[in-house]
Amino acid sequence: MVDIGYKLASEEHGPLDLVCSARQAEDAGFSFAMISDHYHPWIVRQGESPFVWGVIGGISQVTADLELVTGVTCPTMRIHPGIIAQAAATAAAMMPGRFVLGLGSGENLNEHIFGDRWPPAPVRIEMLEEAVEVIRALWTGGMQTYYGSFYTLENAQVFSLPEILPPIAIASEGPISASLAARVGDGFINGGTNAEESLVVFRQSGGGDKPAYVEISVCWAESEEVGERTAYEQWPIAANTGELNRLLPTPAHYEQLAKMATLEDVVEGMPCGPDPEPYIKKIEDRVRMGFDHICIHQIGEQQKEFMDFAAAEILPHFR
Repeated sequence: MVDIGYKLASEEHGPLDLVCSARQAEDAGFSFAMISDHYHPWIVRQGESPFVWGVIGGISQVTADLELVTGVTCPTMRIHPGIIAQAAATAAAMMPGRFVLGLGSGENLNEHIFGDRWPPAPVRIEMLEEAVEVIRALWTGGMQTYYGSFYTLENAQVFSLPEILPPIAIASEGPISASLAARVGDGFINGGTNAEESLVVFRQSGGGDKPAYVEISVCWAESEEVGERTAYEQWPIAANTGELNRLLPTPAHYEQLAKMATLEDVVEGMPCGPDPEPYIKKIEDRVRMGFDHICIHQIGEQQKEFMDFAAAEILPHFR
């Protein structure tokens, strides 16, 4: 059994459009949505980056059954984990039983903005683990005081706790964070890089049958050529490999990097155009890897058009 979800890309769409798309995704038959949490878009052309917690409040009021996952929130630098604990508790109270807090170690693009040093990956993962400790401590209720290596709480209490606490899913694209996800998380999220290898580590490290989410990027359009061109112009980061998407500090740097990528680099393996078969094969490939939640990111403006296409041509295949 696989659940098919829809990506609400905050880098590309404004707050009201995201709320509208969430409702449309539910109506189209998607079982969940995943919403990105950015301070900046990847490139200026994408043009948006609303505050995710405000958008989540709006989504809670226009949907009834759609599960919503933050994909993903970084609780380590830009926002203290104590605030994330409160924000996620409020979201879960507004969406009983259908909110998942997805957490990751973040990107320099979003997290350096107050002048904090951007630490190396092993330190970022240590910070993430401690942040999860802080969040879970606050979710136990009562007054909490915590003195850790990275974070401090003094006489802090989250009063508005939901009846059902949200699961915490941990994002990973490498073995260290995958083992962390198995150890402290209730689920696993992969953004599309090193998907199979990371999932294997997650399962072997104790992940068991916990939910595993993976994102795939696509670009539906009236022709394959138009889809590929849109993907190249709007989402050139698909060509980036390794640590690049964690290290660069501004959209301008990503635009400079994009000039070195060809159209073929960006759309390699990406379903584009009106033929449903490449989309179905891409999803089936991720299911074979062992993922049970597949989140589809439709690049560009044609969100409703893709939803109609998916409702007619893709979702019935997996029911």
